[in-house]
Amino acid sequence: MVLFAVLGCSGLAFGETWVRCGGVIDVDAGERLGAHTVVLADGKIAELRQGHPDWAEDVERIDLSSLTCLPGLMDMHTHLTSQMGPSSYIEGFTLNEADVALRGAEYARKTVEAGFTTVRDLGDSFNASIALRDAINAGRIPGPRIFTSAKSLATTGGHADPTNGWRFDLAGDPGPRKGVLNGVAEARAAVRQRYKDGADLIKITATGGVLSVAASGDNAQFRMDELEAVIRTAADYGMRVAAHTHGAEGMRRAVEAGIHSIEHGTYMTDEIMALMVEKGTWLVPTISAGKFVAEKAEVEGFFPPVVAAKARRIGPVIQETFSRAHAAGVPIAFGTDCGVCPHGSNAKEFGYMVEAGMTPADALRTATLNAAELLGREDQLGRLQPGYAADLIAVDGNPLEDVTILEDIRFVMRDGQVFVDAPVTD
Repeated sequence: MVLFAVLGCSGLAFGETWVRCGGVIDVDAGERLGAHTVVLADGKIAELRQGHPDWAEDVERIDLSSLTCLPGLMDMHTHLTSQMGPSSYIEGFTLNEADVALRGAEYARKTVEAGFTTVRDLGDSFNASIALRDAINAGRIPGPRIFTSAKSLATTGGHADPTNGWRFDLAGDPGPRKGVLNGVAEARAAVRQRYKDGADLIKITATGGVLSVAASGDNAQFRMDELEAVIRTAADYGMRVAAHTHGAEGMRRAVEAGIHSIEHGTYMTDEIMALMVEKGTWLVPTISAGKFVAEKAEVEGFFPPVVAAKARRIGPVIQETFSRAHAAGVPIAFGTDCGVCPHGSNAKEFGYMVEAGMTPADALRTATLNAAELLGREDQLGRLQPGYAADLIAVDGNPLEDVTILEDIRFVMRDGQVFVDAPVTD
């Protein structure tokens, strides 16, 4: 059964909500603890009590005593207002702003129902993810807590130039307002426009990409002065910068310029890994997207030929790079690129990470503690501890023994509002 907010147990009708858990995951220690009762008030965790004390008379009651509770999961690379398919390339000409926004509402619901209570959205159209974030925050629609970059920043002809592959008279010459920049002055203007639009962070495409209709999937696409202008201007407005990268040269430039996170990181060298460890630069690996595009490249007609060729070459490399980066000590935060891969399938990434050599406990930390630190919200999100947001999910079993259990979420709460399956004890 799926419930949304006030249609289920909202956590708002009483002074306190008590949640009985059959066990809880301590993500710091990487251990499953025994039965606990989580006490919630005003959308936050007020207390954790060992065992299951008798229900107080004046509290809202949620009985998850047959399940294991853990913090809400976090995905640091999504695209909530789109989903890749054979018709995606024509939809740029057929979908209106309202169409994109309504699809975003559907994908946001799927994401929170999958147990992901917080996401970064790293690239949209029409600023739809900003409207989606605001509607979710206002309680109008179900979805995760969103931190969005709005439109990604690109150079002319680069990955995320929205007019790549268009006829000349249609392509025109998009500029900073539409997220296309050349030179330092336009870099500053593009960042300031995102701030004006209401973005939470900046996303740049520092190298070529798989899905754009352009020949190279990995060439460097920003000069050092442009990268530095983006990063320094973003810092003026309290925003961090994430960089889509596949190729090593563009990746190296981004890390040296002070980028906050590297997305994908496909052709990361040992030298770049060492530099990221030195600077504390995050990697958001997106193995799921790599596997998805490699698979769909073999489906006739799914991608244009130029895209399929890049997908076959780049997609399969991401998991192996992740494995080497993890072994090298690169800081890693969980990210899937859902919107490329299907929304709601986010938790498959855990299995891919474990398959590549990460322990289930460490994989879970990437989507809780590490993601919270990446966002600068480590004192608010990612733990079941007093003072933290009442973001709580539940599964049947122990994900530290079988991480694939996280693909079957039985209960979801965000900020004290229940979105999925709320069994209540009278």
